[in-house]
Amino acid sequence: MPDQTSPGPQEFSGFWLDHPDHRAWLAAQADAQLEFFAASLTTQPGFATLDHNGRPLPDTTQELHTTTRLVHSYALGQLWGHAGAERIVDHGLDYLRSHHRDAEHGGYLWALDGRDIKDDRKLAYGHMFVLLAAATAKMAGHEGADQLLDDVSDVLDQQYWEDDAGLYSDERNRDWAPFSTYRGMNANMHGVEALLTAYEATADATYLSRAGRILDFFTGHIAPQNGWRLPEHYTINWEIDRAYSGDPMFRPAGTTPGHSFELGRLLLQYWDLKGRPESTEPATARHLIQQALDDAWLPEGGFAYTLNFDGTVDRASRFWWPVTEAIGAVAALIKLERRTEDEIWYRKFWAFADTHFIDHTRGGWFPEIDKSGAVTSTIFAGKPDIYHALQACLFPLADGLSRHAAKLKSSR
Repeated sequence: MPDQTSPGPQEFSGFWLDHPDHRAWLAAQADAQLEFFAASLTTQPGFATLDHNGRPLPDTTQELHTTTRLVHSYALGQLWGHAGAERIVDHGLDYLRSHHRDAEHGGYLWALDGRDIKDDRKLAYGHMFVLLAAATAKMAGHEGADQLLDDVSDVLDQQYWEDDAGLYSDERNRDWAPFSTYRGMNANMHGVEALLTAYEATADATYLSRAGRILDFFTGHIAPQNGWRLPEHYTINWEIDRAYSGDPMFRPAGTTPGHSFELGRLLLQYWDLKGRPESTEPATARHLIQQALDDAWLPEGGFAYTLNFDGTVDRASRFWWPVTEAIGAVAALIKLERRTEDEIWYRKFWAFADTHFIDHTRGGWFPEIDKSGAVTSTIFAGKPDIYHALQACLFPLADGLSRHAAKLKSSR
């Protein structure tokens, strides 16, 4: 279990990223999360989703993003030096090959229950996480990661990449027939994450180039035209669809400030991988991150889940993952340039997470709190994944803005 000391010394006049006590606290938090979510590994194929006590939930449905995020997270844990992490990576890689992969049509199925297909859609969002998992597993030295990476790269290239737009389409049926004209930012944002990681794993410039084209559309064109906010949903011609409202977990209406934090951090990662050229990318990243901070931080603490297009609050639900992504984004800004206002935010986020989201008794993070600050659950069951919170602990510990996975080896 994590210790219950403060995330960092309040009296310290410098930056927590430089203080050994804060870094030790982050390391302890990372190890505690890896210990808690190790219970996801069972004797059955796939993984269990855990309740608040760390026990498997009765629902045994296995979704693609759950499998892949565990593989990615435990590959990071393996690089970090966490004992036993490689077993979970191998188990997940085997399940991706033997179950999620569609032997008849190719690609990767969205949801399974044992050997039964629960949802046979082929979603770009899920395939992005296959690419992320394969790339991180490759850097951790896992046999079979190269084959998985090559396979999913081919699928993304052949089925989803729209070269004229420089973006990925979203969803297809099992036989690859399109079943909608929906286009979205979420799959493309996680596409940037996966492409940059694949570039770090392989040095294949195609990954970096495609990440740059996606970033240019959303951060170079869409964001400055929309008050530095990022509309989520688009038509087939990549025009903003302001009326769209879909799945409340993956496709809520309006804008999602947590995604601005993610895309701002990824823009800095991309800029760093390009060699830090003279460009507007650092300023653009700061605009995105700062606008989301100004719009979405609530008076009682925590971030509003979604905003209207003018930046007013739409859904004030307070989930854990926007806080973790804000931590990663502001940590990146601090690494870039030491500003006192960024440090104030960074400490505020960790103090709020420590008080409201981190379960110091059983481990893991609670996914949601209500208006009074009590743990609640509206769209997430149990403690849904390790991915967001683990990265919030590990990425600040790795030097620089990119190649976090490789740098974790020397961060202990």
